[in-house]
Amino acid sequence: MNRTELLARLRALIKEELPLPGGGQTSARHNRLLEVGREDLSLARLAEAHWDAVAILSEAGMQAEPGVLYGVWASEIPGQALSFDSGEDGFVLNGAKMYCSGAGLIDRALVTAGADEPQLIDLDLRRQSETFEFDHSAWKTEAFAETNTSKATFKGTRFTYEDMVGGAGWYLDRPGFWHGACGPAACWAGGAIGLVDYARRQSRRDPHTKAHLGAMAASAWALRSFLETAGREIDAYPQNAVMARVRARTVRHLVEQAATDILRRLPRAYGPHPLVMDEKVARLYQELDIYLRQSHAERDLEALGSDALAVPIKDQPPAPEI
Repeated sequence: MNRTELLARLRALIKEELPLPGGGQTSARHNRLLEVGREDLSLARLAEAHWDAVAILSEAGMQAEPGVLYGVWASEIPGQALSFDSGEDGFVLNGAKMYCSGAGLIDRALVTAGADEPQLIDLDLRRQSETFEFDHSAWKTEAFAETNTSKATFKGTRFTYEDMVGGAGWYLDRPGFWHGACGPAACWAGGAIGLVDYARRQSRRDPHTKAHLGAMAASAWALRSFLETAGREIDAYPQNAVMARVRARTVRHLVEQAATDILRRLPRAYGPHPLVMDEKVARLYQELDIYLRQSHAERDLEALGSDALAVPIKDQPPAPEI
């Protein structure tokens, strides 16, 4: 879909109220995110950020503005954090932030600023437009082009104490940060299952193709299972920060591995045709490959290994019953 269609579909989609993480229906939340990813990954990328923002605000005891499209701009490049200082009417925000998805499309953004203990700020992008600008030129690929993932530069953008979400460091310290980290993984899973949907529709039936299809179908089952199990555990132990961190990194690793296997098998089974002759599948394939890089790969595995050494399995709470 083009950008106009994407925005219309997105605004219709966010009228849905997703269950909040840890509220007893987290598996349903994961499944809905998966299905949106299965529909369209650009749509999922923006919808997941909106629903994550709603959950963050709720966790902070704040209410999202009804009918307003939110984003979360929390990507950080070392040494390049936004700065904020006291201003005439509160505070002023300065600096540049990369990877701001939905720039020029969304109404409000939860933005991190400050280097040591990031402060989350709820910015109304419909106001003070003269104090910030978006540069779309750095995004060179056509994948996710409709999401307007841009560099945002703030030049004295004003905000007040009431716009601060939680205290300094709260955004990263809360268990909900890790519950929310499972959301993108659900979208990755949906994109990967979308590729399996394509494979199931094909008429090629030689033994090698069927072997790859069987493996991809098994991975699709595993993807759903990872997210279902994670959802049950989040609901059973919503305030256990260590379990939340370990779980999120585990789920993201497992989903990334299964989705990568699907990416590897699809062209081995069907040749180059879907990647060069089918616009929708080619776009989905490229977007999934890029989206998976939101995983921190070996860096997360190292952290996961450290947690495994610090908290042996025998000392962890039991898994919830099905």
